Amino acid sequence: MARTVLVVDDEQSLREALAWSLEQDGHRVITAADGREALEKFRAEQPDLVLLDLMLPELSGMEVCRILRHESDVPILMLTARGSEIDKVVGLEVGADDYVTKPFSQRELQARVRALLRRREVAETSPGDRPIDLGRVKVDLAGHRLLRDGRPLPVKPKAFELLQFLLKSPGQVFTRQQLLERVWGYDYAGETRTVDVHVHWLRAVIEEDPAQPALLETVRGVGYVLRLPEADRQRAGSTTT
Repeated sequence: MARTVLVVDDEQSLREALAWSLEQDGHRVITAADGREALEKFRAEQPDLVLLDLMLPELSGMEVCRILRHESDVPILMLTARGSEIDKVVGLEVGADDYVTKPFSQRELQARVRALLRRREVAETSPGDRPIDLGRVKVDLAGHRLLRDGRPLPVKPKAFELLQFLLKSPGQVFTRQQLLERVWGYDYAGETRTVDVHVHWLRAVIEEDPAQPALLETVRGVGYVLRLPEADRQRAGSTTT
């Protein structure tokens, strides 16, 4: 079944080229030329992925991304003409799952879109598992959510995928590059700073004191490790593989 992609860009020629490229790859495409139209189209069509330009009239791409993330966990692939790390990090901080810096090839765009949709499909079809306790926070693997005292916590989709991956191997140290390859995908061309941003988000919701993490620890000069009590460590490894 074809997946629907919302393409948001104020340049008509680029918007049409992006739509053509995605349609050639088998997707259904709808388009919007500014931030307000993007929100209207999203709410009316409920697309499976949003391809969002950073620089937009009416509402900026950053603001549209922030609003969408409050309303949905839809994968968001941000387009930016800027090359600085800070712009990429800010895009990730407001909820984008990935980004592509202009100019980019048709093949790269199609690969990024396919990777995000593939991860979405895996999350939607994963078998149900009992929640895993992280102190007061429970990881609901089947529902793809975190709960504190029974109440859902806001968590970005990619941050949850990172936690889900770490739960498969509690106690094992992973480098940032390993996490990029295994969570974001081997074809991901992003920077390792991306991992740090998502670890920061996770700590904000799972740690009692994010400034002194007891669960998701930094191993200096190497990367990160998820520490769990023995009983939870055994069950986490067995239920998430």
